[in-house]
Order: sequence, then structure tokens, then C-alpha cells
Amino acid sequence: MFELSAEERAIVEVVADFVDREVRPAARGLEHANAYPERLIGRMKELGVFGLAVPAPYGETQVSKACYALVTEELARGWMSLAGAFGGHTVVSHLLAVFGTEEQKARYLPRMATGELRATMALTEPSGGSDLQAMSTVARRRGDRYVVDGAKMWITNARRSGLIALLCKTDPDATPRHRGMSILLAEQGPGLTVSRDLPKLGYKGVESCELAFDGYEAPLEAVLGGEEGRGFAQMMRGLEVGRIQVAARALGVGRAALEDSLRYAQERESFGKPIWEHQSVGNHLADMATELRAARLLTLDAAARLDAGERCDMEAGMAKLYASEAAMRIALNAVRIHGAAGYSTEFDVERYFRDAPLMIVGEGTNEIQRNVIVKQLVGRHRI
Repeated sequence: MFELSAEERAIVEVVADFVDREVRPAARGLEHANAYPERLIGRMKELGVFGLAVPAPYGETQVSKACYALVTEELARGWMSLAGAFGGHTVVSHLLAVFGTEEQKARYLPRMATGELRATMALTEPSGGSDLQAMSTVARRRGDRYVVDGAKMWITNARRSGLIALLCKTDPDATPRHRGMSILLAEQGPGLTVSRDLPKLGYKGVESCELAFDGYEAPLEAVLGGEEGRGFAQMMRGLEVGRIQVAARALGVGRAALEDSLRYAQERESFGKPIWEHQSVGNHLADMATELRAARLLTLDAAARLDAGERCDMEAGMAKLYASEAAMRIALNAVRIHGAAGYSTEFDVERYFRDAPLMIVGEGTNEIQRNVIVKQLVGRHRI
């Protein structure tokens, strides 16, 4: 069910080698300095990572969603911020590939495949997070243009993305509210200000920003798919990819924490034996490995359903929910296993513990995931 092609296995192996040789040796220094990883992003472009969700004829290396998830896991294993650097980009690639007009695909996808043009999506607003239908960013028609006013928050890669998939209201009076929402393909320009980078507990190096739209103008052709009122449904489909990606990020963080803990538990001795032989430490390792494997299977199951053309909002929600909570538990247990060393910035374990919470709240909080799951569950099992 999760079998990769020989080419896809080679892609995952190339990324894993890149992580081992170039990312892991540099990640701690970059993260502590909160420095943007320009060189590593450049290498990701060279490796074709930004084109993984771009189909032919616009890109050359589109892969299955299972392969995409495993590549994301490898990048997050090295440094979770690198996985975030192309997460929103690939969601926008997917949105364009599935819903874009031929003109929109030709305009953006070839440059997105190479990483020349990077993209992000803008959903969250300062006054609300998960309640997307309550957003206040509005695009009003004036002649042959839209004029956009509003604000967005927590937008990753906003300073370095030339294209923003902006979810906004083109008909604020529509009933139900979601029918008045559209996605505008907004390019950087006058009226759009990246006002500040938001300080964060973890997820360093890659910027998360606040955006202000004040009289920003976009042509009518900027509506994704060319028709207003479809933005909410389009974005929900895009978030299936996004949630698989966040689950895969959690896999990478959890895997790094487990691998570091396995190494440390064999090297560190107490009472005359390696600490993994003490039952309390051994039990932590067993639980960490079991949770990580279960999370990976949930993630690959959701990816396989998406590859098969099936709706996977419930499955992607389950994967994101379980994998993110598992990553948090695994990271905490890694700190326990490392003891005082786990609290030291000279080890990577403290970084995993700071990065893991992002997956719990990002791409829809886990409380929202539970709402999605139960609605789908009841919908599929009506009495």
C-alpha cells in the first residue's frame, strides 16, 4: 500500500544523505542564532525539493504523497524549520495543480518547481485562528481589479515568498459564510506590507510574519480557478496535504528524538550498565518507538488515500492529531532519558522539545482536528 517506486526511494535517500551531511552539522548553530538557512534552502532547490508537488509538464519530479511525506520526515529529522520552509509552498503547488486555470498553472508552476518562485498560504488572522469563516480580510471589486483590506498572522516564509494564496471574502454578505470566500493568488506589491516577524519558542530560522493589506490591488484573474466563492472548499482540500505534511514533520522530530535517545542510552552508564538496561529507560524507548511507528502508518495511510484520489480529511486529521501528540511525548521522554543533558543547549534534545508543540497548534489545532474527525466519523456511519 505504501510501496515507493525505485525513483522515489532514491529521492528519499538523496534527501536523507543531504540531511546527514549538511543539515544536522549546521542546524544547532543556525537555530540558536535564529539565522535564515540561505545555503541549505539553496541546496533544497538544487535537489528539486520545491518541485515535489508540481506535475508535468510544469515540473520534472512530482512524487506520490507517500514519498512527499517521507521526504518531509527526513528534512524535519535534520531541522524542522527546513520542512516548514517548503510546506506552504507545496500546498499552494497542489492547489494550483488541482484548481488553477491553465493560465495560472503556466504562470506560476514552472518557476515554483525550481524554487525560483516560492509560495505560501495566508489563512490565520490576528483576531481569530481556526474559525476561518469569521475572517475579516475582504477583497472588493472595483472595475477590473480587487482591492484588498485586512490582516493575516503567523504566515511562514512571508518575506521570501513571491506568491501568497490569500483566503479572503469576496462576498462578505454571503449565506452561508463560506460561499463568500475565495483564494486570491496575490503577488508581492504596493499595499501589501510584511509588518513584523513574530518571536517564537521554537521553529527558528524561518520567519513567521504578520501581513497587512491596505488597498492592495489584484486583477480579477487572480481568483484561483477563475470563479469566486470556491475558496473555502479549495483550501480545505489543500489542507489535506498540509496536515499530512505537518504529521510528517512531527515524524521527523520524533524520529530525531528517538535516535538521539537510543544512542545516548547505549553510551551513558549508571550503576555499572548502559542506562537502556534500566527498566524505566527501556520502557520509555519502547513506547517512543511504538508511537513513532503507529504515527508513520497513519500518515502514510492518509497519503495513500490522497494518491488514490479519495477524500482524506478524516485520515489526514487523524495522522496530524496522533503524530503531533506522539512527537510531543517522544520529545519529553527524550529529555527524561538525557537527564540534565537534555536540558542543555549543547544537545539537540531541547530543540526537539521546543519544536514539537508547533505541530499541535499548526495547520488547525488538535482540538479542531478532533472536530473534523468526529464529523466525518458520524457522516460515514449514519444510523
